[in-house]
Amino acid sequence: MQFKTISPIDGSVYCERQHATGKQIAKALNDAQDAQRAWRNTQLKERIAICQIAVDFFKQHADEIGKEITHMMGRPIRYTPFEITKGFVERAEYMISIAEENLVDIKVPEKKGFVRYISREPLGTVLVLAPWNYPYLTSVNVIIPALLAGNCVILKHAEQTPLCAERYAQAFAAAGLPEGVFQYLHMSHDQVAATIQDTGIDYVAFTGSVAGGRAVQQAANNRFIGAGMELGGKDPAYVREDAVLESAVENIVDGAFFNSGQSCCGIERVYVHESLFKDFVEAAVSLTKDYQLGDPLDTNTTLGPMVRASAAANAQAHIDEALQKGARALIDSSHFPAHQSGSAYMAPQILIGVSNRMKIMSEETFAPVVGIVSVADDVEALRLMNESQYGLTASIWTKDLEFAKQMGNELQTGTVFMNRCDYLDPALAWTGVKNSGRGCTLSALGYAGLTRPKSFHLRM
Repeated sequence: MQFKTISPIDGSVYCERQHATGKQIAKALNDAQDAQRAWRNTQLKERIAICQIAVDFFKQHADEIGKEITHMMGRPIRYTPFEITKGFVERAEYMISIAEENLVDIKVPEKKGFVRYISREPLGTVLVLAPWNYPYLTSVNVIIPALLAGNCVILKHAEQTPLCAERYAQAFAAAGLPEGVFQYLHMSHDQVAATIQDTGIDYVAFTGSVAGGRAVQQAANNRFIGAGMELGGKDPAYVREDAVLESAVENIVDGAFFNSGQSCCGIERVYVHESLFKDFVEAAVSLTKDYQLGDPLDTNTTLGPMVRASAAANAQAHIDEALQKGARALIDSSHFPAHQSGSAYMAPQILIGVSNRMKIMSEETFAPVVGIVSVADDVEALRLMNESQYGLTASIWTKDLEFAKQMGNELQTGTVFMNRCDYLDPALAWTGVKNSGRGCTLSALGYAGLTRPKSFHLRM
């Protein structure tokens, strides 16, 4: 079956591809199983060298890859190459740098007459289901460490960004990765579900919506395999009374609107101490009006279209519901000439007078829209931040490090930030709680989910 990638820039067909046939899927699974026997026994230093060459391939082609990203999902071209040269490279090279110390056998205390240790075995074949919003940043979290750990990888990318899967294949081919160790498949949802149930898959790594995560879990229910889930977010920020206002405004507005708000860990809810509320809102509105909404191929554009018109319509529905319940919109869309109702081009919006009972503050909007609420104190801020079905990240804007640690202990979230947001440090575990998912990628802990322990208890 054929599918088309429609560019949000102008609604044109950017590329067309075919879903894999049943025979092609079966062959890919068999080839991965065959290749993994040799790959798992390949010296780690050689696996590291191959992965580094592949990363270098991405560095060398960052500009053209960035242009592809812009065409496929609409992020301004002034930013897209940096997905490769900054985030992708940083994460890949960090996981490469810690591979040796985290994939060696685990030693236990010596016991006379015995040799004892725990090895870290690869799982087998890892199926990576990657999204369109950060097509390389999300997928590299698993692909590079999975290969380093001795697994084979089959990548299924979102139909909005199919060229990303093909770029990975080019990079690994250029690096001399043995055939079958990395493969990609373009598949329908039904084909993905069937593939997860196949005994040729040993682990599934999914990044996407809560509904998508439930579908993946349902497909895996009859099998004893692991499934890592990085799902939705409704990430809050708390601007405390002692915050540096200018820095908080600059970073929170960027955290809310970068990538047209289409980020799992983007800021969607802001709680500001009542003493700073008026000044924060005024400064945020002023800064928001500086954005340039328009053609993402224009280097002056700082806010591109959303991925599709239906996504913008969903966000507008959240805004409309909030307005009907008493919220107030502070941005006049006419300030952004490229804004067009019914299209993917959506002006940014700031809402006040909102509450957690509104969809704009409770459901993932995934758009350049943010709600701001005045709070009386730390206790109210903590309650409102935790009053969510999601728990991916939360940020605290304060000068008090000890307070940030204390509040962080009470926040129901996978990552706690102080005076920053919307960033993944590869040295730290990337994880979520509640409906934001389960499992962990990146950091030393990221290798644990991609290997299994095997104990050796050898009497001499």
